Amino acid sequence: MQKCLACPRGCSVDRERGEIGFCGVTNEYIIGSADLHFWEEPCISGTHGSGAIFFSGCNLRCVFCQNRDISREVAGKKYSEDELVAKMLELEARGAHNINLVTATPYSFFIAKTLEKAKKQGLSVPVLYNCGGYESLEALRALDGLVDIYLPDFKYFNDDLARTYSNAPNYARVAGEALCEMYRQVGKLTLDEKGIAERGLIVRHLVLPACREDSKAVLKYISEILPASEVTLSLMRQYTPDFASENVPKNLKRRLTSFEYEDVLSYALSLGFDGFSQDKESAKKDFTPNFDKNIF
Repeated sequence: MQKCLACPRGCSVDRERGEIGFCGVTNEYIIGSADLHFWEEPCISGTHGSGAIFFSGCNLRCVFCQNRDISREVAGKKYSEDELVAKMLELEARGAHNINLVTATPYSFFIAKTLEKAKKQGLSVPVLYNCGGYESLEALRALDGLVDIYLPDFKYFNDDLARTYSNAPNYARVAGEALCEMYRQVGKLTLDEKGIAERGLIVRHLVLPACREDSKAVLKYISEILPASEVTLSLMRQYTPDFASENVPKNLKRRLTSFEYEDVLSYALSLGFDGFSQDKESAKKDFTPNFDKNIF
Protein backbone atom coordinates (compact mmCIF):
# COMPACT_ATOMS: atom_id res chain seq x y z
CA MET A 1 0.00 0.00 0.00
CA GLN A 2 1.42 3.35 -1.03
CA LYS A 3 0.70 6.32 1.22
CA CYS A 4 -0.95 4.31 3.99
CA LEU A 5 -4.13 5.83 5.42
CA ALA A 6 -5.42 2.65 7.04
CA CYS A 7 -6.02 4.42 10.36
CA PRO A 8 -6.61 7.97 11.61
CA ARG A 9 -2.90 8.57 12.18
CA GLY A 10 -2.39 8.88 8.43
CA CYS A 11 1.29 7.91 8.53
CA SER A 12 1.37 7.95 4.70
CA VAL A 13 4.27 5.48 4.60
CA ASP A 14 4.84 3.40 1.47
CA ARG A 15 4.18 -0.10 2.75
CA GLU A 16 4.77 -1.61 -0.68
CA ARG A 17 8.42 -0.62 -0.29
CA GLY A 18 8.56 -2.01 3.23
CA GLU A 19 8.22 1.30 5.04
CA ILE A 20 6.81 0.91 8.54
CA GLY A 21 4.44 3.34 10.21
CA PHE A 22 3.13 3.66 13.75
CA CYS A 23 1.47 0.22 13.71
CA GLY A 24 4.73 -1.57 12.99
CA VAL A 25 3.64 -3.68 9.99
CA THR A 26 4.26 -3.69 6.26
CA ASN A 27 2.21 -5.20 3.43
CA GLU A 28 2.34 -8.74 4.77
CA TYR A 29 -0.20 -10.36 7.05
CA ILE A 30 1.39 -11.33 10.37
CA ILE A 31 -0.83 -13.47 12.59
CA GLY A 32 -0.17 -13.95 16.30
CA SER A 33 -2.70 -16.75 16.73
CA ALA A 34 -5.64 -18.31 14.92
CA ASP A 35 -7.86 -20.72 16.82
CA LEU A 36 -11.24 -21.23 18.43
CA HIS A 37 -11.64 -18.70 21.26
CA PHE A 38 -14.10 -19.09 24.13
CA TRP A 39 -13.63 -15.89 26.15
CA GLU A 40 -15.65 -13.39 24.15
CA GLU A 41 -19.19 -12.27 24.96
CA PRO A 42 -21.61 -15.25 25.18
CA CYS A 43 -23.32 -14.43 21.89
CA ILE A 44 -19.92 -14.38 20.17
CA SER A 45 -18.21 -17.44 21.68
CA GLY A 46 -21.38 -19.51 21.99
CA THR A 47 -20.77 -23.20 22.58
CA HIS A 48 -18.34 -23.89 19.73
CA GLY A 49 -16.12 -20.86 20.05
CA SER A 50 -15.29 -17.82 17.96
CA GLY A 51 -12.82 -18.25 15.10
CA ALA A 52 -10.40 -15.67 16.44
CA ILE A 53 -7.56 -14.49 14.23
CA PHE A 54 -5.22 -12.21 16.19
CA PHE A 55 -3.34 -9.81 13.93
CA SER A 56 0.06 -8.50 14.96
CA GLY A 57 0.77 -4.78 15.15
CA CYS A 58 -1.54 -2.06 16.43
CA ASN A 59 -2.31 1.59 15.83
CA LEU A 60 -2.67 2.22 19.58
CA ARG A 61 -0.13 2.13 22.40
CA CYS A 62 -2.23 1.20 25.42
CA VAL A 63 -0.02 1.11 28.51
CA PHE A 64 -2.10 -1.80 29.87
CA CYS A 65 -2.32 -3.86 26.67
CA GLN A 66 -2.93 -7.54 27.38
CA ASN A 67 -1.81 -8.51 23.86
CA ARG A 68 1.47 -6.61 23.94
CA ASP A 69 3.43 -9.71 22.83
CA ILE A 70 2.00 -9.24 19.35
CA SER A 71 0.82 -5.62 19.37
CA ARG A 72 4.28 -4.24 20.22
CA GLU A 73 6.67 -6.91 19.01
CA VAL A 74 4.74 -7.70 15.81
CA ALA A 75 5.45 -11.35 16.47
CA GLY A 76 3.78 -14.23 14.71
CA LYS A 77 3.58 -16.07 11.43
CA LYS A 78 3.45 -14.50 7.97
CA TYR A 79 0.38 -15.43 5.95
CA SER A 80 -0.34 -14.97 2.29
CA GLU A 81 -3.85 -13.92 1.32
CA ASP A 82 -4.68 -17.46 0.16
CA GLU A 83 -3.37 -18.91 3.44
CA LEU A 84 -5.52 -16.53 5.44
CA VAL A 85 -8.59 -17.43 3.37
CA ALA A 86 -7.84 -21.12 3.97
CA LYS A 87 -7.54 -20.49 7.71
CA MET A 88 -10.93 -18.76 7.81
CA LEU A 89 -12.54 -21.68 6.01
CA GLU A 90 -10.78 -24.14 8.32
CA LEU A 91 -12.08 -22.36 11.43
CA GLU A 92 -15.61 -22.43 10.02
CA ALA A 93 -15.23 -26.16 9.31
CA ARG A 94 -14.16 -26.69 12.94
CA GLY A 95 -17.46 -25.19 14.09
CA ALA A 96 -16.61 -21.53 14.71
CA HIS A 97 -19.72 -19.40 15.09
CA ASN A 98 -17.96 -16.52 13.34
CA ILE A 99 -14.64 -15.32 11.99
CA ASN A 100 -13.31 -12.87 14.56
CA LEU A 101 -10.75 -10.43 13.13
CA VAL A 102 -8.93 -9.15 16.21
CA THR A 103 -7.04 -5.85 15.84
CA ALA A 104 -7.07 -6.00 12.06
CA THR A 105 -7.02 -2.20 11.74
CA PRO A 106 -3.49 -1.98 10.24
CA TYR A 107 -4.59 -4.44 7.55
CA SER A 108 -8.09 -3.07 6.97
CA PHE A 109 -7.77 -2.32 3.25
CA PHE A 110 -6.17 -5.73 2.60
CA ILE A 111 -8.83 -7.45 4.70
CA ALA A 112 -11.60 -6.21 2.42
CA LYS A 113 -10.10 -7.98 -0.59
CA THR A 114 -9.36 -11.11 1.45
CA LEU A 115 -12.93 -11.29 2.75
CA GLU A 116 -14.31 -10.98 -0.75
CA LYS A 117 -12.18 -13.96 -1.79
CA ALA A 118 -13.15 -15.99 1.28
CA LYS A 119 -16.85 -15.43 0.71
CA LYS A 120 -16.51 -16.45 -2.94
CA GLN A 121 -14.87 -19.67 -1.74
CA GLY A 122 -17.77 -20.47 0.58
CA LEU A 123 -17.24 -18.65 3.88
CA SER A 124 -20.75 -18.38 5.30
CA VAL A 125 -20.48 -17.66 9.04
CA PRO A 126 -20.67 -14.01 10.16
CA VAL A 127 -17.50 -11.92 9.99
CA LEU A 128 -16.74 -9.96 13.13
CA TYR A 129 -14.42 -6.91 13.19
CA ASN A 130 -12.92 -6.62 16.68
CA CYS A 131 -11.03 -3.35 17.06
CA GLY A 132 -9.82 -0.56 19.34
CA GLY A 133 -12.25 2.03 18.01
CA TYR A 134 -9.54 4.28 16.57
CA GLU A 135 -10.58 3.67 12.99
CA SER A 136 -10.45 5.36 9.60
CA LEU A 137 -13.82 6.07 8.02
CA GLU A 138 -12.38 5.28 4.59
CA ALA A 139 -11.22 1.87 5.80
CA LEU A 140 -14.55 1.10 7.42
CA ARG A 141 -16.39 2.02 4.23
CA ALA A 142 -14.19 -0.43 2.34
CA LEU A 143 -15.56 -3.13 4.67
CA ASP A 144 -19.21 -2.23 4.10
CA GLY A 145 -21.12 -5.37 3.16
CA LEU A 146 -18.24 -7.64 4.16
CA VAL A 147 -18.40 -7.31 7.96
CA ASP A 148 -21.53 -8.55 9.74
CA ILE A 149 -20.70 -7.67 13.35
CA TYR A 150 -18.64 -4.77 14.67
CA LEU A 151 -17.10 -5.15 18.12
CA PRO A 152 -15.22 -1.89 18.81
CA ASP A 153 -13.81 -0.57 22.04
CA PHE A 154 -14.78 2.92 23.11
CA LYS A 155 -11.97 3.62 25.53
CA TYR A 156 -12.01 7.28 26.57
CA PHE A 157 -13.85 10.56 26.38
CA ASN A 158 -11.14 12.73 27.96
CA ASP A 159 -8.42 13.48 25.43
CA ASP A 160 -5.71 13.72 28.07
CA LEU A 161 -6.46 10.16 29.18
CA ALA A 162 -6.48 8.98 25.56
CA ARG A 163 -3.07 10.53 24.92
CA THR A 164 -1.54 9.34 28.20
CA TYR A 165 -2.90 5.80 28.21
CA SER A 166 -3.04 4.98 24.47
CA ASN A 167 -1.15 7.72 22.59
CA ALA A 168 -4.38 8.39 20.71
CA PRO A 169 -5.12 12.10 20.18
CA ASN A 170 -8.74 13.06 19.48
CA TYR A 171 -9.82 9.55 20.41
CA ALA A 172 -13.43 10.36 21.35
CA ARG A 173 -14.11 12.29 18.16
CA VAL A 174 -12.53 9.62 15.96
CA ALA A 175 -14.19 6.74 17.78
CA GLY A 176 -17.56 8.49 17.74
CA GLU A 177 -17.46 8.97 13.98
CA ALA A 178 -16.36 5.37 13.52
CA LEU A 179 -19.15 4.11 15.76
CA CYS A 180 -21.79 5.93 13.71
CA GLU A 181 -20.40 4.44 10.50
CA MET A 182 -20.40 0.94 11.99
CA TYR A 183 -24.00 1.37 13.11
CA ARG A 184 -24.98 2.65 9.67
CA GLN A 185 -23.60 -0.52 8.15
CA VAL A 186 -24.91 -3.22 10.50
CA GLY A 187 -27.49 -1.66 12.83
CA LYS A 188 -28.72 -3.12 16.10
CA LEU A 189 -27.47 -6.52 17.27
CA THR A 190 -29.56 -9.47 16.11
CA LEU A 191 -29.26 -13.04 17.39
CA ASP A 192 -30.28 -16.38 15.92
CA GLU A 193 -32.59 -18.85 17.62
CA LYS A 194 -29.67 -20.17 19.72
CA GLY A 195 -28.64 -16.73 20.94
CA ILE A 196 -25.62 -16.43 18.65
CA ALA A 197 -24.87 -13.06 17.08
CA GLU A 198 -25.75 -12.80 13.41
CA ARG A 199 -25.36 -9.10 12.70
CA GLY A 200 -25.07 -5.76 14.45
CA LEU A 201 -23.03 -3.62 16.81
CA ILE A 202 -21.60 -4.41 20.24
CA VAL A 203 -19.59 -1.67 21.95
CA ARG A 204 -17.03 -2.57 24.60
CA HIS A 205 -15.94 -0.22 27.34
CA LEU A 206 -13.30 -1.18 29.88
CA VAL A 207 -13.75 0.66 33.19
CA LEU A 208 -10.33 1.72 34.48
CA PRO A 209 -9.36 2.34 38.12
CA ALA A 210 -10.01 5.94 39.21
CA CYS A 211 -11.57 6.73 35.80
CA ARG A 212 -15.26 6.12 36.48
CA GLU A 213 -16.22 9.71 35.64
CA ASP A 214 -14.60 9.36 32.25
CA SER A 215 -16.46 6.08 31.80
CA LYS A 216 -19.71 7.90 32.47
CA ALA A 217 -18.73 10.58 29.97
CA VAL A 218 -18.08 7.88 27.37
CA LEU A 219 -21.50 6.35 27.94
CA LYS A 220 -23.25 9.71 27.85
CA TYR A 221 -21.50 10.59 24.60
CA ILE A 222 -22.49 7.31 22.96
CA SER A 223 -26.10 7.85 24.03
CA GLU A 224 -26.00 11.28 22.39
CA ILE A 225 -24.72 10.10 19.00
CA LEU A 226 -26.72 6.85 18.85
CA PRO A 227 -29.91 5.67 20.59
CA ALA A 228 -28.82 3.77 23.71
CA SER A 229 -31.55 1.21 23.08
CA GLU A 230 -29.92 0.39 19.73
CA VAL A 231 -26.44 -0.17 21.17
CA THR A 232 -25.52 -3.43 22.88
CA LEU A 233 -22.99 -2.47 25.55
CA SER A 234 -20.33 -4.77 26.92
CA LEU A 235 -19.21 -3.10 30.14
CA MET A 236 -15.93 -4.70 31.09
CA ARG A 237 -14.44 -5.14 34.54
CA GLN A 238 -11.42 -7.20 33.54
CA TYR A 239 -8.69 -4.58 33.95
CA THR A 240 -5.65 -6.10 35.62
CA PRO A 241 -2.30 -4.44 36.34
CA ASP A 242 -0.53 -7.64 35.30
CA PHE A 243 -0.10 -6.21 31.81
CA ALA A 244 0.59 -2.58 32.77
CA SER A 245 3.90 -0.95 31.92
CA GLU A 246 6.23 -0.22 34.81
CA ASN A 247 5.83 3.55 34.52
CA VAL A 248 2.01 3.70 34.45
CA PRO A 249 0.20 6.18 36.73
CA LYS A 250 -0.44 4.95 40.25
CA ASN A 251 -4.15 4.34 39.66
CA LEU A 252 -3.38 1.71 37.02
CA LYS A 253 -1.33 -0.35 39.46
CA ARG A 254 -4.46 -1.73 41.12
CA ARG A 255 -7.63 -3.50 40.10
CA LEU A 256 -11.03 -1.89 39.88
CA THR A 257 -13.15 -1.71 43.03
CA SER A 258 -16.69 -3.04 43.14
CA PHE A 259 -17.96 0.45 43.91
CA GLU A 260 -16.30 1.90 40.80
CA TYR A 261 -17.66 -0.73 38.46
CA GLU A 262 -21.17 -0.85 39.93
CA ASP A 263 -21.42 2.94 39.83
CA VAL A 264 -20.68 2.96 36.11
CA LEU A 265 -22.97 -0.02 35.50
CA SER A 266 -25.82 1.76 37.29
CA TYR A 267 -25.26 4.83 35.16
CA ALA A 268 -25.29 2.76 31.96
CA LEU A 269 -28.63 1.25 32.93
CA SER A 270 -30.03 4.70 33.68
CA LEU A 271 -29.16 5.79 30.15
CA GLY A 272 -31.07 2.85 28.67
CA PHE A 273 -28.19 0.58 27.64
CA ASP A 274 -28.55 -3.19 27.65
CA GLY A 275 -25.93 -5.83 27.07
CA PHE A 276 -23.21 -7.59 29.04
CA SER A 277 -21.49 -7.05 32.37
CA GLN A 278 -18.63 -8.85 34.12
CA ASP A 279 -17.99 -10.04 37.67
CA LYS A 280 -14.79 -9.34 39.56
CA GLU A 281 -13.37 -12.79 38.80
CA SER A 282 -12.87 -11.62 35.20
CA ALA A 283 -9.89 -9.48 36.28
CA LYS A 284 -7.37 -12.28 35.90
CA LYS A 285 -4.60 -12.69 33.38
CA ASP A 286 -5.71 -16.31 32.92
CA PHE A 287 -8.50 -15.10 30.62
CA THR A 288 -6.11 -13.61 28.07
CA PRO A 289 -4.71 -15.47 25.04
CA ASN A 290 -1.37 -17.21 25.41
CA PHE A 291 0.58 -16.26 22.31
CA ASP A 292 3.45 -18.54 23.35
CA LYS A 293 1.34 -21.44 22.16
CA ASN A 294 1.71 -20.24 18.56
CA ILE A 295 -1.53 -21.83 17.44
CA PHE A 296 -1.81 -21.29 13.69
